[in-house]
Amino acid sequence: MRIISGLYKNRRIHFQNLKIRPTTDFAKESLFNLLNNHFDLTKIQVLDLFAGSGNISYEFVSRGAKSTAVDNSIKCVNFMKQMKIRLSIENLNIKYGNATSFVKNDIVKYDVIFADPPYNYTQKKYGDIIDLILTKKILSKNGILIMEHSKFINFEEHPLFYMHKKYGNVHFTFLNNES
Repeated sequence: MRIISGLYKNRRIHFQNLKIRPTTDFAKESLFNLLNNHFDLTKIQVLDLFAGSGNISYEFVSRGAKSTAVDNSIKCVNFMKQMKIRLSIENLNIKYGNATSFVKNDIVKYDVIFADPPYNYTQKKYGDIIDLILTKKILSKNGILIMEHSKFINFEEHPLFYMHKKYGNVHFTFLNNES
């Protein structure tokens, strides 16, 4: 894995024993091409839930965004902390904890929330985390909630559904908070 663009462009992300499924470089590059059309990434606040290696957060901070990365694996959190030091990243906040508990207690408004739960998450579990994010009102007006998921999950009936994109085996659904 590597950081595609920005300040940390082409820096490699080498991880071992994290038991994660990182977003592929191809899918990540396509995702950020879309996001560049919607946001000035240097002016946004991002929440990366189920952050794993921090792959998505590194891409955001490399492009000037401020990111908070949350994961419930101490190995993943320690890995992200090591990467933060190694790359001298200043605009990355790393939190150890359960994504649901974090959202329940958070009061910050985010322009982009990226959630990549384990692929064994059910449609109901996805729905629960989406409902919690919307109930807590931590997604800013016109903010985008991006869910990475398997082909078995579908959000097209959700009232905030904006679009779905598929890159190989990676599926992204975008929910747009227009209120």
